[in-house]
Amino acid sequence: MPTNKSAIKRLRTSKKAQLRNKMVKTALKTVEKKFDAAVDAADLAAATTLLQESFSKLDKACKKGVLHINKAANKKGRLNKRLNSIKK
Repeated sequence: MPTNKSAIKRLRTSKKAQLRNKMVKTALKTVEKKFDAAVDAADLAAATTLLQESFSKLDKACKKGVLHINKAANKKGRLNKRLNSIKK
């Protein structure tokens, strides 16, 4: 356990950040699973709305520092590619 004041504070803040990051990542995974289910069902309307929602959540995660901007860009590209596969 930390003994000096600054280390105690860092422990406290890192726990808060860990919880926040976990909530954001969990919400992201949930939206991606719903999107995958819509794509598997070939439901273009639902997949399109879920794609927009996942893009929004990815951007917000980057803004909060939960995800790196390049990782979000890669995820966006993969999701968009998956949506385009059912448009054909």
